[in-house]
Amino acid sequence: MAKVFTIPVPPDFRKKRERTSDPRYVDGQKMLVEAMKYLAKADPVTNREAIELLSEHVRTRFRMTDSPLS
Repeated sequence: MAKVFTIPVPPDFRKKRERTSDPRYVDGQKMLVEAMKYLAKADPVTNREAIELLSEHVRTRFRMTDSPLS
């Protein structure tokens, strides 16, 4: 049986990468919000789980600094 060897590498916290804005993030946020609005108008009771799933994705997958207003 094969064994897997891992060599741990500590993260280098000295490197700070500058965050750059990517319009795809903001477009993705807008699209998900529009999808939630559509589902809420169509049938909010039946689509509740889908709306919650999309809402959770928006809250966890996008950076807080992304804003459609900038």
